[in-house]
Amino acid sequence: MLYMPFDSLYLYLVLPALIFSIWAQSRVTGSFKKYSAQRTVNGITGAEAAREVLRRAGVSDVQIQRVSGNLTDNFDPRTNVIRLSEKVYDAASVAAVGVAAHEAGHAVQYAIGYSPMKVRSAIIPVTNIGSKLSIPLVLLGIIFSMPGLIDIGIILFGAVVVFQLVTLPVEFNASRRAIEVLSESGLLTGDELPSAKKVLSAAALTYVGALAVSLAQLIRLIAISRNRR
Repeated sequence: MLYMPFDSLYLYLVLPALIFSIWAQSRVTGSFKKYSAQRTVNGITGAEAAREVLRRAGVSDVQIQRVSGNLTDNFDPRTNVIRLSEKVYDAASVAAVGVAAHEAGHAVQYAIGYSPMKVRSAIIPVTNIGSKLSIPLVLLGIIFSMPGLIDIGIILFGAVVVFQLVTLPVEFNASRRAIEVLSESGLLTGDELPSAKKVLSAAALTYVGALAVSLAQLIRLIAISRNRR
């Protein structure tokens, strides 16, 4: 009886979510590559765009650093540092400006105490534990017929799902802040803004895909637990 819900839910729930997630990842890669070839009219670079977003928000204590890799851009609230990849930091492309402004949007969120950002930061320790231990605990619970252990694993995995759920408004809000500044400041022209929006929309889909996969997996784990009982 264990394998019927396991197999069917994976095939009809988890697998479609995985396919969507892979498609979303390929879409953001394709969009970034396409609009990296579109040079900004005023020649502004990603790093310069990030600085302008911070300046307009009155945030002056955030560092901007160049890092290696492709699409490795991020904002680290622990060190208050925006890290921009090589194809973003010095690049005067629409894609680079959009991505950099988005990461600066995260820095602004942290500076002003944006509620979803605070919640996400607060649950990171539990999320880190859940991402590492949840599945092993569920598997051990199944092997040794310990329902309590399965429940603990499911609760920890649920924390991962909550984290990804809270991440969505954080990402969407950062993109909205970025586009508003890019538009109001004239850093991007009216013809360039739609391209930047496409890059950021594609990036947002990757978070939707990650949530879909985790939510599908959570439903699957709950079904396995109920079947064991």
